[in-house]
Amino acid sequence: MIEVYSWATPNGHKVHIMLEECGLPYRVHAIDIGAGDQFAPEFLAISPNNKIPAVVDPDGPDGRPISLFESGAILLYLAGKTGRFLPATTAGKYETLEWLMFQMGGVGPMLGQAHHFRIYAPEKIAYAIDRYTNEAKRLYGVIDKRLAKSKYVAGPEYTIADIAIFPWLRSWKNQGIVLSDYPHLKGWFDEIAARPAVQRGVEVLAAQRKPLVSDQAREALFGARQYARH
Repeated sequence: MIEVYSWATPNGHKVHIMLEECGLPYRVHAIDIGAGDQFAPEFLAISPNNKIPAVVDPDGPDGRPISLFESGAILLYLAGKTGRFLPATTAGKYETLEWLMFQMGGVGPMLGQAHHFRIYAPEKIAYAIDRYTNEAKRLYGVIDKRLAKSKYVAGPEYTIADIAIFPWLRSWKNQGIVLSDYPHLKGWFDEIAARPAVQRGVEVLAAQRKPLVSDQAREALFGARQYARH
């Protein structure tokens, strides 16, 4: 039984979806990031960057327990454990990895900033809103162009690259995006959203998530506590 320490965010959803797609047994432990659960010593022991998700697999390599943080690393681990959603060919594997890195280095950070300045920032800064909204549009354009010639993001097969990117695009309205402006991406998005495992994955912990509008939530996510040495 894999122990999953997570919350209903795009990065959490990546791992929830992967576990559902692979059919692996898992147990979820809610880490309420608005309440500051991510700063608990027990969580920091497995996720020193105080970010969700993290997992502990008691049946890790050579039968020994392993803990992992960073959603991309977890996806790679689960793909290796199950032999699924990462092509076996060298070329296919690296094509998938480059699009996974595209998500980790671009899609997640940039769309996260778009969310912050468009929704959560205490003051509306036009420069920041324009910068990250335009970057969101650019990234959607990159994906749309790719999907004009490829069934899935990394090639003909559904992979961890699709699993990593999809959850970040579910909040397209909040990012200032009109999804119909990207028809190839929209077709892919609708297909992924219809997958039963994806539908189950995005519901994990969703009922427990609350709007991050309280002073406590803002302090936990964006205040001095986030920058203190733990």
